[in-house]
Parts: sequence; C-alpha cells; structure tokens
Amino acid sequence: MPKIIDHDQRRREIVAVARKLIVQGGFEAATMRSIVAEAGFANGALKRYFPSKDSIVAATFQSVLAEMNERMTEAGEPAPDPEEALRHDIEATLPLDRYRIDGARVLLALWEHSVANEELAELYRDHLRRWRRLLAARIAAARGRGEPPDDPAVTALAGEVIGMTIGANVTALMFPDGALVPEHRSHVDRLMRNIIGD
Repeated sequence: MPKIIDHDQRRREIVAVARKLIVQGGFEAATMRSIVAEAGFANGALKRYFPSKDSIVAATFQSVLAEMNERMTEAGEPAPDPEEALRHDIEATLPLDRYRIDGARVLLALWEHSVANEELAELYRDHLRRWRRLLAARIAAARGRGEPPDDPAVTALAGEVIGMTIGANVTALMFPDGALVPEHRSHVDRLMRNIIGD
C-alpha cells in the first residue's frame, strides 16, 4: 500500500525550515538548496510544494503574520474584559519571548524583501489594515466612551500602538537575549494609561 503523504503538513514543515534558516542567517540563507538539504527532501520534491523561493518566502511571511493574528484573537469574542483584551492584543504583537524575537528577525528579513516584491508588500499592507481595525475596535471598547472604532482619536491611538510595536520588534533584534522585555512591558503600561485615560 503506498504511503499517504499529508501535503499540508509537508508545506508547514518546509515553511518551518525556511523560518529557521532566516533566523540563523537572514534572508539569503534560505535558498532552495539549503531548504532542501535542511528538510531532507530530494531536489525535485520541494518544487511540488513551492515552485520558487518567492513562493516559500510568501508562505513564511504568511505564517508569521498568521501566528500574530492568532495570538491577538486568543482573548475571544466578545472579550470578557475590554481593558484586558486590549492589553492582551498589544502584548501579543511584542517580542516578549525568544520565539517572538526570532519571529521579529523573520519579519525584518521579509520586510526588506517586500520592498521589491509588490505581492509581499500588499500582503503586509493588508495585515496592517486588519490589525488597525482590530486595535481600533479594542481601544474603543476599552475606553468606554461610546466612540466608534473609526473615530480619529481612536484610530490615532491604534496607529501609535502599531508604531511602538514595530519599533520594539526591530530593536529586539539587537538584544536577542530578551534584555528589552521589561522595557517593552513598561511601554504597554504607559500605552494603556494613555489610551484609557483618567
């Protein structure tokens, strides 16, 4: 009886290998050859799942963004406590452990690559739009002032959270041992005070 191959699982394994190689050596380290060698596949097997390096890169980018989205929505709907749900969603996007610091390394490599790849750039722009909408809804609920999520004051606060988060992910790369984690947690405390107000 022929062996049954779980093709979705195989794709996930390839993406995990690409991610690992990017973390270790940057975007250039994740070549088709190095991915094949690390994954233990025959040369032709990889192309059945991903026809090019760009397709692997896109899948890797999507996996990192999907993990971020999944962490943000773990609080559930409706959120049991609007302030706690907002804090959870902010912390979910910050490099507060080694795994997420590694994820930031992957994002940085992929951001750079997306400058010359419109498909990847649009993928990230779409992520930013969805992230801003989610944050705006969380912020409006946490403030409890009856503001709609598209109120300029609310969307400005969402933009502030996103800017701080992206900056934290970049600076964390210089401190992969997690030395900045306490500072990032302090940022969250200040943001929460600024958002909720007196």
